[in-house]
Amino acid sequence: MVGVTTLSELSVLVERARETLCGVASKTPLQLSLRLSEATGTSVHLKREDLQPVRSYKLRGAYNLISQLSADERAAGVICASAGNHGQGVAWSCARLGIEGRIYIPSTTPRQKRDRMRDLGQGRIELIVGGETYDEAAAEAARAAESSDATMVPAFDDLRTAAGQGTVAIEIVEQLGRAPDVLIVPVGGGGMLAGCAAWLRTHHPQTRIIGVEPAGAASMSEALLVGGPVTLRDIDTFVDGAAVRRTGEVTFPLVRQADVEMLTVPEGQICSEMLDLYQVDGVIAEPAGALASSVLPTHSLDEHLQLPPGAIVVAILSGGNNDVSRYAEIVERSLVHEGRKHYFLVQFPQEPGALRRFLDEVLGPDDDITHFEYVKRSNRELGPALVGIELGDPFSYPALLRRLSEGPVQFEVVAPDSPMHRFLV
Repeated sequence: MVGVTTLSELSVLVERARETLCGVASKTPLQLSLRLSEATGTSVHLKREDLQPVRSYKLRGAYNLISQLSADERAAGVICASAGNHGQGVAWSCARLGIEGRIYIPSTTPRQKRDRMRDLGQGRIELIVGGETYDEAAAEAARAAESSDATMVPAFDDLRTAAGQGTVAIEIVEQLGRAPDVLIVPVGGGGMLAGCAAWLRTHHPQTRIIGVEPAGAASMSEALLVGGPVTLRDIDTFVDGAAVRRTGEVTFPLVRQADVEMLTVPEGQICSEMLDLYQVDGVIAEPAGALASSVLPTHSLDEHLQLPPGAIVVAILSGGNNDVSRYAEIVERSLVHEGRKHYFLVQFPQEPGALRRFLDEVLGPDDDITHFEYVKRSNRELGPALVGIELGDPFSYPALLRRLSEGPVQFEVVAPDSPMHRFLV
């Protein structure tokens, strides 16, 4: 689809998409979060897009695009690339519209999302693994589309997709009865950000718009910094729903026009927010789903997001397709981010009572050893062990280091950015 040049033009497409999606996409709840409101001194609402039929906002863009295809295009079928959520939106739309589809997914796509795509497609979907990252899967999907008559359904880089995703902004204003002072949007390739920003800048230009990316895949932030989309050399795929190596060619100029603020959040901070959403609020969010609200200063070690007291803030909770098998990693990343979990290589003297002295002289009263593994025996005097310690108080870490230095063992900190630490976590 030919790109538009202005935000007002995309805003018109968002309005049309709202009509298309009426009776199709759910008008998801806008819920006040007492936890986040009390933590920030503002009125924070969560837009619960995790409660869509496919548990994410991706249904909006996929259906808006596919429903506009001609009879011949529908007969030829559709192709898409997806880390999981967009694929579910495409699968659901194909089943509803009676269209065949092929979905290219990265190998990192959780099994739970794969199973959901098959179930939602009701026999009309074929899943194909197309590489290790979303971008590799997208390249495979593009090649397949070029060699067939099937229509490509981009996850974000198409105006029809962005317009459908942008209908979230219209609903938010209707539900609040006014425009929010601040809208916080999770960002992968920029489809929802472009659509929401276009409509708000056209109708409510005073709203502050903040886009949030995972620190390990900040493709939109990098594009805005250098003046155009660039391909990131390395990305962290943990936040699989937003782990995009290159931001959209269609969405980037629109996001730049909208003059949005971009912030990045460490993956561990996202994990902490996921756990609070689950344990405090009873909300199951995937990593990308918790991305927007994780930027609020509840888990941040450097509270760089400043909000005026009493402001009305909306954070889009974009998805709830989380694989329960990932929670062990989520807890680990959260503990490391909050400074509660640390790893050390410790040289224990090979003599009776060495471990007991370590426990008595080094650990604080509320500390605990959560990992202990002998690495190898290098000689008869010393035995190296990998030790994981969870602190009762994250601010007691300097005291722990002091006791280690003064204690009976030699040690080495396993830094969070080291290859060994990445292997552990």
